[in-house]
Amino acid sequence: MAVKVTECDIKGLFLIEPQVFRDERGYFTESYNKRDLAQYGLDMNFVQDNQSGSVRGVLRGLHFQKNFPQGKLVRVIRGKVFDVAVDLRARSDTFGAWQGAELSEENRTQFYIPEGFAHGYLVLSEVAEFCYKCTDFYHPGDEGGIAFDDPDIGIDWPKIPGSEFIMNDRDLKWGTLKDFIT
Repeated sequence: MAVKVTECDIKGLFLIEPQVFRDERGYFTESYNKRDLAQYGLDMNFVQDNQSGSVRGVLRGLHFQKNFPQGKLVRVIRGKVFDVAVDLRARSDTFGAWQGAELSEENRTQFYIPEGFAHGYLVLSEVAEFCYKCTDFYHPGDEGGIAFDDPDIGIDWPKIPGSEFIMNDRDLKWGTLKDFIT
């Protein structure tokens, strides 16, 4: 098996650690193998790949799609981020709970976030390149979000000495989880 898969405390979230082969030339890793993940029940169908680049202190999220939810397999190919998923599944025992994971080019860890979660990340390195596969296409008019600092969720975002969070106006205006459920 070329991958280690660990289910997180919140059911449906998985950390995925691909095997990395190193030698004097550098390294090689399979960043995705459908057959390996299917052995863990992760048999999703990805339809879109996305990539973004950001600088230290950029916080993106917390985003979700309302009527066309996306599962996401996320990873970092350059730099380091603190990645977060928030459970928005109404019937879940962990509704409103969050899980964070540090993803970096060094650890090559991936985070699988299924449909029904809000997602966001904070860039911890000087720059970061973030890649993710999605189980549904992006629908611009369907996007929703929750405030990154919602006290009812209580995400413990890392502190970045000498830096403030850099966010776009849309992400600064999202409502709270309570707004989402009413």
